[in-house]
Amino acid sequence: MSKKVIYGIYDDDDVILKAVKDIRGKGVDIAEVYSPFPIHGLDHALGLKPTRLAITSFIYGCTGLSLALLMMWYMMIHDWPMNIGGKPSFTLIQNLPAFIPITFEMTVFFASHLMVITYLIRCKLYPGSSQTSPDPRTTDDMFLMEIEAHGNEAEIIALIKKTGAIEVKEENID
Repeated sequence: MSKKVIYGIYDDDDVILKAVKDIRGKGVDIAEVYSPFPIHGLDHALGLKPTRLAITSFIYGCTGLSLALLMMWYMMIHDWPMNIGGKPSFTLIQNLPAFIPITFEMTVFFASHLMVITYLIRCKLYPGSSQTSPDPRTTDDMFLMEIEAHGNEAEIIALIKKTGAIEVKEENID
């Protein structure tokens, strides 16, 4: 069963933000908004829930911290203890000040790299995915609003044009 999707194309971020507020105010659900850059307040205007990516970043950082300490304990204390500059190699706690820079770097490394991977998977932008923008101009200078129509196409098209869209397109999606 195919569904009808209506796209409204805008040329200004302030106009599309106001259009999202107006259209949502009329009770119409907006499926997606495509933008070449983040628009402040758009997530609130769309009614999106706050993201939980900060929690995952904290977990990834804690994983990096734990693995860094484990790696340094194993290499420098357990497996091959060496007397470097007179530092004792009996416990991790005694050597912790020397390990802080490496621990910090591993924490940042894990958090940043795993966040990029999580973002790409969450947004379906990994290699081989079929996620594409409905209009290639949204990666340059245009903004696109996507609304699924349920028999009220004329009403939605009129509403999109009234809010300042420079172009309106309809498509059937299978």
